[in-house]
Amino acid sequence: MVEKYKKEVANDVVFNLEYNSERQRLLIPEYGRHLQKLIDQATIIEDAETRNKAAKYIIQVMGSLNPHLRDVPDFQHKLWDQLFIMSDFRLNVDSPYPIPSRDVLQLKPDVLQYPQNFPKYRFYGNNIKYMIDVANRWEDGEMKNALVLVIANHMKKSYLSWNKDTVKDDVIFEHLFELSDGKINLLQSTEELLNTTDLLRTNKRMSNKITPPGQPKIQSNKNVKGPGKPKPFQKNNNQK
Repeated sequence: MVEKYKKEVANDVVFNLEYNSERQRLLIPEYGRHLQKLIDQATIIEDAETRNKAAKYIIQVMGSLNPHLRDVPDFQHKLWDQLFIMSDFRLNVDSPYPIPSRDVLQLKPDVLQYPQNFPKYRFYGNNIKYMIDVANRWEDGEMKNALVLVIANHMKKSYLSWNKDTVKDDVIFEHLFELSDGKINLLQSTEELLNTTDLLRTNKRMSNKITPPGQPKIQSNKNVKGPGKPKPFQKNNNQK
């Protein structure tokens, strides 16, 4: 008799077992399946007053799950919209906000207009061109001369980052003259840019500081102290 009862209980458990692959897809998974079941139960309530009370209770539960958003403007409006979305727009209750429609979910955002710039010298980047345009709008003076010199040094640094070779200042000045539409002319000036060796050393120092996340830093054995430091190899002359 006991074995028969255990068998019936086991069959009942297996019969009522739910797998995720067999469950209904959650419209907003962040709230979980228990809240989705509450909304499904509130949808089939026939009494309007009881249904409205259930909806307000569900809104309170949704708000308690996101306490950090209580001070956000229109937070309640967002919760009511999500309530109707999770009910598949079948919940008929009195909402303090306009009820959204199904068409709102089908709307697609406008296409984002990305800047379509195809510079001739791509190794300089678009920021250099933006800085040159800003320098062109400045009035002549010490500030503009200092800015132009900073731009030229940065152009030389970018050039060396991609080409890994030495470059004459005249080449940078020619590129600067071309990118500024002839408004910045350093071809006949006596200005000298930073030394190539110093710029390459700066690029190498910056690249060494950048360590990929999750990758341990490699430490040299020279700085290792204590028993963990590997001993140098010593030849055993006693061996024959």
